[in-house]
Amino acid sequence: MNKVPYTKSALSYADQLQQLKNRGLTIENEPKALHLLEVVSYYRLSGYWYPLLADKQNHQFKPTATFETAFSIYKFDRELRLLVLRELEKIEVAVRAKMIYVLSHSLGPFWYLDSANFSNPVKHADTLSKIGVEYSRSDEEFVQAFKNKYSDPMPPSWMMLEVSSFGTLSSLYSYLQPTKDKRDIAKYFGLADIVLSSWLHSIVYLRNVCAHHARLWNREMQIQPMIPRHTHRPFINQTSYVSPETGQSLPLNNKTYFILSMVIYLMNTINPKHSIQNKFKALLAKYPNIDPHAMGFPSTWQTEPLWK
Repeated sequence: MNKVPYTKSALSYADQLQQLKNRGLTIENEPKALHLLEVVSYYRLSGYWYPLLADKQNHQFKPTATFETAFSIYKFDRELRLLVLRELEKIEVAVRAKMIYVLSHSLGPFWYLDSANFSNPVKHADTLSKIGVEYSRSDEEFVQAFKNKYSDPMPPSWMMLEVSSFGTLSSLYSYLQPTKDKRDIAKYFGLADIVLSSWLHSIVYLRNVCAHHARLWNREMQIQPMIPRHTHRPFINQTSYVSPETGQSLPLNNKTYFILSMVIYLMNTINPKHSIQNKFKALLAKYPNIDPHAMGFPSTWQTEPLWK
């Protein structure tokens, strides 16, 4: 297909509202809608009224589509992201703590600096470069105290990893040599090391989606976690679905359902008394117009042991 220049002009808030009305969207409260177009933006909200379109090519809404319905989906998505972010923080802290403990005892305080501990020298060097930037930018008091007292160019891992991003942490784990240490870290979380590497990479992506207020509700994940063949504890039984368009059996690991199941599985180790399932079910009850199927939830999801 030949590409063409973008020629659309910016519209005023009033013109944006009129365009929605012309396309068949019912606006129950015009002052409220204008306010939301101003403080949220047309483009961000458009991801939530897209499912309400009857003709997606010509942007024509279904007869029952309302602005309030779209905004309700937006509010659900915002609360879902906040719920997920709270749990991701706990996962990040737990993975960081376990890596520091296992590797520092086995390989010494400065294990992250030794390329012999990693399977890809080039990737390790790239990661070390990022670590150096994170170290130089840190204004933590313990970092400044270390610089003032010690001659070492870098601090021990229990200091350095506290000021490193989760992306850096994920990279360090991924490029570790496939040793017992790496397996022991993964085993603590009930996974094989190759699966934990994949899940950490996906969590970095998920964290970025949530932190940047991007749509999570019906998102197709661009970075997909590996579907484990075996887990040390119960995981979801259904990991695929039949496409209504093609009739093909497709993996569920690009759906929000799988990502949430992954978070619950990890939290079952980190905090067995968590209540993620109940919080999610309460969120669905608060927003009854939300269809879990749009997030990849199968019809039998509430019978899965992980979700009970």
